[in-house]
Amino acid sequence: MAVQLLKVSSVATAVFASSGFYLYSKNVDFSDLSIVRFGRAAATVHRRSAERLRDLCCANRGTFIKVGQHLGALEYLLPEEYTSTLKILHSRAPQSSMEEIRQVIREDLGKELSDLFIQFEEKPQGAASLAQVHKAVLPDGRTVAVKVQHPKVQRQSSKDIVVMEILLQVVHWLFPDFAFMWLVEEAKKNMPLELDFLNEGRNAEKIADMLKQFTFLKIPKIHWDFSTKRILTMDFAEGGQVNDREYMRKHGINVNEISRNLGKIYSEMIFVNGFVHCDPHPGNVLVRKCPQSNKTEIVLLDHGLYQVLNQDFRLDYCRLWQSLIKGDLKGIERYSRRLGAGDLYPLFACVLTARSWTSVNAGISQTPVTQSEDVEIRTNAALYLPQISELLNRVPRQMLLLLKTNDLLRGIETILQTRASSSSFISMSRCCTRAIARHKRSKTKSRTRRLQISLSERWSLCQIDLYELILWLRSSALARWVSYLLNRLPYTN
Repeated sequence: MAVQLLKVSSVATAVFASSGFYLYSKNVDFSDLSIVRFGRAAATVHRRSAERLRDLCCANRGTFIKVGQHLGALEYLLPEEYTSTLKILHSRAPQSSMEEIRQVIREDLGKELSDLFIQFEEKPQGAASLAQVHKAVLPDGRTVAVKVQHPKVQRQSSKDIVVMEILLQVVHWLFPDFAFMWLVEEAKKNMPLELDFLNEGRNAEKIADMLKQFTFLKIPKIHWDFSTKRILTMDFAEGGQVNDREYMRKHGINVNEISRNLGKIYSEMIFVNGFVHCDPHPGNVLVRKCPQSNKTEIVLLDHGLYQVLNQDFRLDYCRLWQSLIKGDLKGIERYSRRLGAGDLYPLFACVLTARSWTSVNAGISQTPVTQSEDVEIRTNAALYLPQISELLNRVPRQMLLLLKTNDLLRGIETILQTRASSSSFISMSRCCTRAIARHKRSKTKSRTRRLQISLSERWSLCQIDLYELILWLRSSALARWVSYLLNRLPYTN
């Protein structure tokens, strides 16, 4: 432990020192050439420190990899060198040996592996920070995925969190602008839940029931007779990762349909149900064509980490997003303040949407995303790091996982090249409208008032439908053909 602590300390100091160097340099007056050289030097330091942090997470495994994955999603907070390097942790988690897997199964299920499964593939389908998944066949012939927890994670996780807490306190003392204690607080709260696979199974069944109206969404069925706190057995799901454009091209899967349906799923979770799957990294979201119907499906995996939103928070969040979509600055300020942002509400709006303040002013649904704007966002994230850190300490804890979820979904849209699409805003608008109307109906006993609310809701939804139709007509082949014919007509007086 002492050796590992020393390793952690040296890497952490290097990481935060490099970020501090990058941050405070903005007050120095450089020539253009010096700025370019400085930028290259800072990027080199960031990359080197990020690689050391990645290697440290792999060496310590478990909780360190989980936190490293979380950091890799903080694109609004960390320089690109960190996020791109740490994202690798989603696919490079260390594996447990087959003997370790047999031992966990023996201890938890009370039988040898060969007595439980007629076939069990030794090579895992995938390895994550807390567990790895093996394909197996039950005695009745059903093919299942068996998720087995790494054997030392339970015992080591509490020690790892203590080490992180000490290190972050040291770093905060060295660099007061870096207030990352919220990261440890979240790990303390979420790690016990993620280590309980029975809780994950219950979450999977709960969300499957909540979203049963979406026939394109598939949640693997849990096999409770073969599940414990450290083992989760579920139906085996085939499919390609949601970021695999080549897989989608080969199987005739429309990326716009996937992006649109993923937006529907998460809008329903966040705005309507307030029960949110908070780990939608590409390894947990599969896409496939159903062999029977040939329809495109989304398979959602890994249900260990969910955020439950309280009603007041959820409704304020609904109204904030409505204001962001419309460019309603008074609404943005009002609901950002209610969500704890205070005077930092412009920064909060930019962090939440990953858009510039100019785009927020105009209404984010009206201004397409550009590469230059993405560069501007990344640059400002480094320049305003102390303010962002202060903001993250102000907002309610349930906001932190939502920000992570937003970033992961935004990353998928970027890979699929669908960020410029308005489909996500349309789904959000529908869900916000429905959620607020449902709340208003629950607060009144008057039938007349409930009818008024329902009619207003229907009218708003019709307006959204009309807006969607107009967007479709603008982009459709028919519209382009009509436009072509009109342009070919001779002018008349």
